[in-house]
Amino acid sequence: MSVGLVIVSHSAKLAEGVRELAAQMARDVRLEPAGGTDDGGIGTSLEKIQTAISAADTGDGVLLLADLGSAVMTAETAVEFLDDEQRARVRLADAPLVEGTVAAAVAAQSGRDLTAVLQEAEAAGHLPPSAGAANSTANASTGQRTDASDEPDAMEDDLDPADAGVHTGSWELINPAGLHARPAAAVAQAMSDLDAEIRINGVDAKSVMMLMTLGLGQGQTLTLTARGPDAARAVDIMALEVRNGFGEI
Repeated sequence: MSVGLVIVSHSAKLAEGVRELAAQMARDVRLEPAGGTDDGGIGTSLEKIQTAISAADTGDGVLLLADLGSAVMTAETAVEFLDDEQRARVRLADAPLVEGTVAAAVAAQSGRDLTAVLQEAEAAGHLPPSAGAANSTANASTGQRTDASDEPDAMEDDLDPADAGVHTGSWELINPAGLHARPAAAVAQAMSDLDAEIRINGVDAKSVMMLMTLGLGQGQTLTLTARGPDAARAVDIMALEVRNGFGEI
């Protein structure tokens, strides 16, 4: 079992689309859409949300994510109507719908508890701009094209490779799409299972959203540093993933 997610939106199509996206990275997580009104219109439905909560609740807790203000209000009302026992294991995230759902789904897939899943969802709303986006903006202002080899591959890392307890490895990405959503989710899940502090190009390797902010593409360098009992294993796992093109080549 794992924490279940309820996706609350004014649009049934939007809720289904977000569920479909998150399911690509969290196939074992209960993802319940609750979009639109009872008659299929644009709006929210208290009954749909209540039904979705019941379906998503397998005992490990439920996290709700909502798109706009009135959806949040309806979700809050649905939580208030729960009995005390169930209400204690239901939370409403203050997070962007798409990014928050994806981050929460990956955390839930990794077996993390409700508090950790909530934290991952809400952290997705406070991410730095992606390195790729920043470079694109700079290039547009100068009118110059930047090759992947000219782009900075790593942010400042707080794990010093010179430390005897730190393990590190660097690899060139060979799969065409680089570290996009699906590989980032797979990496975050694999790293979450390890007893180690792990950074990839300076960001938390256990956070799918942080990995996606790197914007690492084909030909760029992924650098992993890790410290802890499973640090060497983290390097071995990443080396295998990159060599295999994250299963995409």
